[in-house]
Amino acid sequence: MEKTQVSFKKMSLWQVVILGVAYMTPMVVFDTFGIVSGITDGRVPLAYIFALVAMLLTAFSYARFSRQTEKPGSAYTYTAESCGAKAGFFVGWCSLLDYILLPLVNALLAGIYLEAVIPSIPYWMWVTLFAGLVTLINCFRINFLANLSLVFVIAPLLLMVLFIYLVIRGVGEGQGYEHVLTLAPLFNGDSSILPLIAGASILCFSFLGFDAVTTMSHETRDPKRTIPRAVMLTTLVGGIIFLTASWFIQLYFPSNVRFNNPDEALPEIVLYVGGALFQSVFLCAQIMNTFASGLATHASASRLIHIMGKDGIFHRETFGQVHSKLGTPLYAVLLVGLISLTAIALDLATVVSMISFGALIAFTAVNFSVFVKFYVRDQQRHGMKNIFLNLILPFISVGVIMCLWFNLERSALLFGCSWLSVGIVIFLYKKLKKQNIVIGNAY
Repeated sequence: MEKTQVSFKKMSLWQVVILGVAYMTPMVVFDTFGIVSGITDGRVPLAYIFALVAMLLTAFSYARFSRQTEKPGSAYTYTAESCGAKAGFFVGWCSLLDYILLPLVNALLAGIYLEAVIPSIPYWMWVTLFAGLVTLINCFRINFLANLSLVFVIAPLLLMVLFIYLVIRGVGEGQGYEHVLTLAPLFNGDSSILPLIAGASILCFSFLGFDAVTTMSHETRDPKRTIPRAVMLTTLVGGIIFLTASWFIQLYFPSNVRFNNPDEALPEIVLYVGGALFQSVFLCAQIMNTFASGLATHASASRLIHIMGKDGIFHRETFGQVHSKLGTPLYAVLLVGLISLTAIALDLATVVSMISFGALIAFTAVNFSVFVKFYVRDQQRHGMKNIFLNLILPFISVGVIMCLWFNLERSALLFGCSWLSVGIVIFLYKKLKKQNIVIGNAY
């Protein structure tokens, strides 16, 4: 391991976008459809539009910061540079929670899916194989990982195109709405707004991933230009995929009456649309999608641990170094792999209920940091354009994120606060040891 940072600025714009989209797991639209359709009374596409607009506001804040600095670290770095190292530490610590939980969720899902396909191999073995393979691939340079992710993203998307064709054929045969050329999936006669906001609050978490690409700026060509574009494109591409898929699902299923279990509607959706064989193929595509997400989430989590290691929050000699030959933060990659193995002893519902606290902390902090950096510190407050971009828009974005806070599961809030308490203990320990927290260019 080298003592200094080794940069491999290899990734192009579209490689970064592919990693961001892989992180999102595009086929999650099938998993959440039944839940959100019930909440919104059959207006899932409209809820996705609400969610996309909300996430684009926050993505714009991330893009503005990434245009200012080449430093990776996402909300952790951006908050530190705007609001100080102490704020950056706590935002980074909270963000880390979701970053390390998402690879674990993918390991859980892979174990569940693969055991369903080949039940003769036990769940714990599938989790071990999945976590081991994802960790091994992440040991190699990010360029290799991005190219591999492309394969595991494109294949499920092609299957999604086939799904859309089958839906169009089914609608033509009398399934769902009367015809394809209808706005009923958006406007079905129900004009209530609150259910749409509640549904959008759930769907917003499907967009987690646009922020993760900012952790990879040191491995990207021309990061000040590429990363901002990647942030916005990842959000837009993910949103278009979600909106398109949900539109055609809603065409076929105007309501939830056909689902025996709306909370887990995916198997029934693909069975009704394409039959038993298509259902089996779709499950294989779901496994591929999970693998792509596993690669991307593992990469992002290890990069954040590495960045925090460089700043001395974690052991610098272990986590703050990049392997001289592999060009990756090897020990951080291995640590995330070990954490993923805990999926053997956990259940999906428990882990999923813990997610989102860190993301909401990060989103809130970055939006507020735009105001602090550009309006307060840089004094860009003259003229309507500056007032709108640096004062009004950040607080609109914070207000939108507050809607998500109100819909956060109680278990996620409790676990997040517990995680924050651990961070406070670490912070106080460093203060007692007189170890100053210095984050990048934080003042």
